[in-house]
Amino acid sequence: MRTLCLLLLAPAVFAQPSRELWTAIEPIYAKTLAHPFLTGLTDGTLPPERFRYYLQQDAAYLDAFAQALRDLAAKAPSREWAATLRRHANEAIAAEKKLPPAAMAPVNYAYVNHFRVAVAKGSFAEGLAALLPCYWIYQEVGRELVRKGSRNPEYQKWIDNYAGEEYARSVRQVLAMYDGLAPKLTAAQRTRAKELFVLSARYEYLFWDMAWREEQWLP
Repeated sequence: MRTLCLLLLAPAVFAQPSRELWTAIEPIYAKTLAHPFLTGLTDGTLPPERFRYYLQQDAAYLDAFAQALRDLAAKAPSREWAATLRRHANEAIAAEKKLPPAAMAPVNYAYVNHFRVAVAKGSFAEGLAALLPCYWIYQEVGRELVRKGSRNPEYQKWIDNYAGEEYARSVRQVLAMYDGLAPKLTAAQRTRAKELFVLSARYEYLFWDMAWREEQWLP
């Protein structure tokens, strides 16, 4: 459930509140696209063992992400939004069950605890903002990489998943939540939401870097 185009440093047109968030992460997005893990998915330079490591870490991540979605659903201001978030949580769990499990690496552990705290202690808007980059950045990554394609069938399947319409529909749903909520927030609340969004975007970059380095805990 994860879950970037240099020509599209602003992605497809969205309402202003969410575009404000995206504008704040454009430099992070550009560096993310240039990371060798992502370029390696299409040019054939990503070692299979690093992709397997990524999938193992993603399984652990998605389990935590699904729980965060359920917790956020409990704070949703409408039944419709709550139902959508619970459905997304179920989809994340279904995806996680297809992946090989592993203990969380340091960056993964830090990222998960970041959004868990945002969801548990923050407002609905804060929790949503912390989870949004996982949705949105993966969609834009998929849209960019699908143009290039991959000769590796496993990598291409991964790319197609995040470039597909089903995934795009989920992204539109959570962006619509933020765009519907943001006009009701104070300036300070929107600033806090943006801070959480930016921090999660940084962790998204670090997640791929973690996989590229096959990060391990110190003994």
